[in-house]
Amino acid sequence: MKKLLILLFMISASLPLTAQTEVGSVTLPNSVNFGGQELALNGAGIRKKAMVLKLYSGGLYLASPSSKAEDIINADQNMAIKLHITSGFVSSEAMQEAVNDGFNASMNGNTSSLDTEIKEFISFFSDEIVENNVFDITYQTGKGVVAYKDGKELGVIAGMNFKKALFGIWLGDDPADKKLKKGMLGKD
Repeated sequence: MKKLLILLFMISASLPLTAQTEVGSVTLPNSVNFGGQELALNGAGIRKKAMVLKLYSGGLYLASPSSKAEDIINADQNMAIKLHITSGFVSSEAMQEAVNDGFNASMNGNTSSLDTEIKEFISFFSDEIVENNVFDITYQTGKGVVAYKDGKELGVIAGMNFKKALFGIWLGDDPADKKLKKGMLGKD
C-alpha cells in the first residue's frame, strides 16, 4: 500500500498544473468569475505596437468556447477581456487615446450614438497606469459592462450597443491587433 501511495504521489507531482496559461511575460488564469459565473479562457495573445513593442497580454473569457467573433460580440452572455499591462509605454493618456481609436474603428467612425458612454468608459483609465496593472473588462448579463482595475470596480455602463462596440475593439472587423484577435478566438 505504501508503494502505491508513493507511486500515485510521484505521478500527480509530475503532471503539469493547468490553472494558468503563459502569455508572453505574464501568466493569465484559465478561469475567472464575474457576474456569479465561471468563465474559461477562450484564447489569448499579446498586443503589440510597431510589431516590436509588447504593450499587454490579453485574454478572452467565455462561458462556452467560441471562435466566431461576430457571435461573441452580439451575445448577451457573461464574458470578460483581461488586459495585463506589460510595458511602461502604456500610460493613462496612451490608453485613453487607444480606447478612443478602438471605438472609432469598431463603429466605423460613427460613434455619436454612444458618445456619453464612450467618454465615461475612457474616464476609467484616468488614473496612472503602470506595468503589471490588470484591467478586467467584463460584460455581465442584466447589468452591463463592468470594468475593474487590479480587482477594484471602476464603473458600470449599461446597454448592449455599448457592449457590442466595446468588444468590437478587440474582436471586430478592424481590431486593435489582428494577431491578438486571432489568439483570443483560440485560432493561434
